[in-house]
Amino acid sequence: MEVNWSRWRREQPFFHRLLQWLDILDPTTLLASNKEIENAQILLQGSLPNLKETVKNEKIKQALKLSLVSKVYQKSSVHPDTGDVLPTIFRASAFTPLAVPLVVAMLLPHKGMKPALFWQFLFQSYSAGFNLANRNKTTSKDVKIPLQQGFLLLGAATYTTCLGVFPQFVMNRYTSNSPTVHTVFRKILPVPVLAIACALNVAIVRGIEFDKGVEVVDESGNVVGVSQLAGTKAIKETAFSRAVLVGTTVAVPNLLVSYLQRTDFIRRFPLALAPFRHIMTTIAFGLMVPISFSLYPQTGKIKVSNLEPLIQSATTEDCLYYNRGL
Repeated sequence: MEVNWSRWRREQPFFHRLLQWLDILDPTTLLASNKEIENAQILLQGSLPNLKETVKNEKIKQALKLSLVSKVYQKSSVHPDTGDVLPTIFRASAFTPLAVPLVVAMLLPHKGMKPALFWQFLFQSYSAGFNLANRNKTTSKDVKIPLQQGFLLLGAATYTTCLGVFPQFVMNRYTSNSPTVHTVFRKILPVPVLAIACALNVAIVRGIEFDKGVEVVDESGNVVGVSQLAGTKAIKETAFSRAVLVGTTVAVPNLLVSYLQRTDFIRRFPLALAPFRHIMTTIAFGLMVPISFSLYPQTGKIKVSNLEPLIQSATTEDCLYYNRGL
């Protein structure tokens, strides 16, 4: 069991998790080399017995920021199941700076289908890679990318791209001067469609967890068994959090732009509307990333009574724990 999971049972409210994510998402952690991250893990291993007392030490705090991921300290650079250093572009602290330009470009009012497909595919592909790198790996620690996982990755990017550009396709194929049609397919429909597409991205990429399940452990960190029900719960929670992230990011700028279009300032300076939309999209996405990551604890908790009969008979605990993934 990784050092990052050794103190995970402490329950934390949403606000506490939010503060931790605001610290972890600091993009300056991307400047740390793999060697520095490995040294941070070694430092934490030696400080673990008195972690509560030594957490005020600056070196320990920096090590926690680089390495930990749990209910107490969530990590930004190391996977909790394997202890492997995550690829730089798929670390939590890289998600916002890399995804923001893709989201802004994806939400532009493209005149044709080619740019719409291009930017949608880039965003969905990056999301799929991020979901794959940060999935639960307890049942596939020794396999880098199984063949099945590769097909799921390609399928997730392709299918969710097609779904995401559906409103744009309708607008291009069936042009209409009706303000109602324009409002529905430009401002209203993209919100649920893109939210569902991103939720499906998570579900497809991590579909192997539906099939093989994930390891569940007791209070002491001992593996009790492998549960498909726990894997399903982990995927559902992560998919919902991603839908909230993208759905809110799309909805907020649309609402604000609709309001501004009725103001005298925009009527006089209509060209100011486009940069305002981009800025609001960036702000909305940046604010929603830590909020969506904080919706559920990184270490999931599930009642034994909700697990498979085989696992129920293997433990006397009331609840077991698992890595939800990100």
